Amino acid sequence: MTKNDITRNIELWKSTGHFISFGPFGHKIFVREVGHSDAPSKRTLLLVHGFPESSYSFHRVLDGLTRLFDRIILFDLLGYGLSDKPKENYTYSLMEQADIVLTVWNHFKIKGGHVLSHDMGDSVVTEIVARHVHDVLPSWFSDGIQSLTFTNGSMILDLAALRITQKILLSRFGKYMGKIVSFGIFRQQVKSAHGNDNLNEDEIQMLWAFNQLQEGHRKTYLTIRYLNDRKRFEKTRWLPALSKTDLPVHICWGDADQVARVEMAHTLKKDVCPHAELTIMSGLGHFCQLGNPGKWLEYVGAFYQEN
Repeated sequence: MTKNDITRNIELWKSTGHFISFGPFGHKIFVREVGHSDAPSKRTLLLVHGFPESSYSFHRVLDGLTRLFDRIILFDLLGYGLSDKPKENYTYSLMEQADIVLTVWNHFKIKGGHVLSHDMGDSVVTEIVARHVHDVLPSWFSDGIQSLTFTNGSMILDLAALRITQKILLSRFGKYMGKIVSFGIFRQQVKSAHGNDNLNEDEIQMLWAFNQLQEGHRKTYLTIRYLNDRKRFEKTRWLPALSKTDLPVHICWGDADQVARVEMAHTLKKDVCPHAELTIMSGLGHFCQLGNPGKWLEYVGAFYQEN
């Protein structure tokens, strides 16, 4: 893929959405709506991407999802993709990312919908679930969450096999790692995390390109600190909320993932959310919707067709 191809892909994706303002500093958040704005909540899908990704990570499955839903909402979390990437004194708290999720949904006048998340997005969504369980979601979200689908995220941090770069970024040397990170390092870590060879080079280049916007690749030592929030709130707030929720839950996991390994999905089903439906996506890696979009759609779609 040439530089011109990459630039064209970014500009084309950007042209399909727009920006909204968030917070006291007016940070810009990229948002996109696909389909009919008057679709009911039961026909609406709300997507939340992972780290180090963006809404573009769903580009290979978007057409397929439009055959399952009449309305789809995508956006880039703060620090990712086309959204603003504040400087080094910013915390990138998962609590604030959850606030951004709600701000985006409110912007589109979303009253409810099915929620599908990936990787870090799983952690953001578990905070939304905690607010649901504690009955503190805003009143305009009156139809509520129709169902939850979690895909390949480190929801049980003790079971996560973090890559060496992730560990360095989380350490006191993380800022320096951010200064020397290159496409070669990024590529190796993405392939290592993914777990098999079905993630093509073009997709890795696009992941990198969206990371580079606003020098985002220099700030991953900040955005990855969401894992510190995971450590702090996982056992006291997020997993207990998931265990208490009466919402339909789908745990949908690629079994080749080398970071959020498949043992995590089985543990979530067995020890946290026994009423959840568990789907193991055979042969799919961490970046499952990019690596094998056809099979991903089959696995994900089966749940929605049943519910």
